[in-house]
Amino acid sequence: MKVVAFNGSPRKDGNTATLIRHVLDELEREGTETETVHIGGKSIHGCTACGKCFENKDKKCVIDKDIVNDCIEKMLEADGIILASPTYFADLTPELKALIDRAGFVSKANGELFRRKVGAAVVAVRRAGSIHAFDSINHFFTISQMIIPGSSYWNMGIGLSEGEVEKDEEGIRTMEVLGQNMAWLLKKLNA
Repeated sequence: MKVVAFNGSPRKDGNTATLIRHVLDELEREGTETETVHIGGKSIHGCTACGKCFENKDKKCVIDKDIVNDCIEKMLEADGIILASPTYFADLTPELKALIDRAGFVSKANGELFRRKVGAAVVAVRRAGSIHAFDSINHFFTISQMIIPGSSYWNMGIGLSEGEVEKDEEGIRTMEVLGQNMAWLLKKLNA
């Protein structure tokens, strides 16, 4: 089994990456292969509503000058997908939103490519607004007919400066429980 995590933070080693690492550590303990793809800060074009993915049905977006098609390919190969973002003005980063929109349309255009994969949101926040970012990511999972594991709280960690999220004991525990529940669910689905 494999889980791929997409880090939407422009800070490659920031709080979002720390939270992802706690989830992936639990998955790896259970024998799941993991990979993190850093998309934050990269030039990723938003969806242009051209509809070519519905015409071509080739599991790709017609925009091919960024990393989105590589990301879609990694999503297709994975059993589980983690989408992670810091909270920017009570929502996710534009890079992650562009990936969600384009991958979502490609999935729909090709017969629900992500159907029954496991999806989990991870959100870093300074103080407030994380629930909206968390919901935005989960909307992608539900409309894609994916399965979402729960945790001991909403999947968020609090911190501003790099590494500060490690002081959020409840947030770290939430990520660990998320990783454990995701591993359990993946095993059940692949039994």
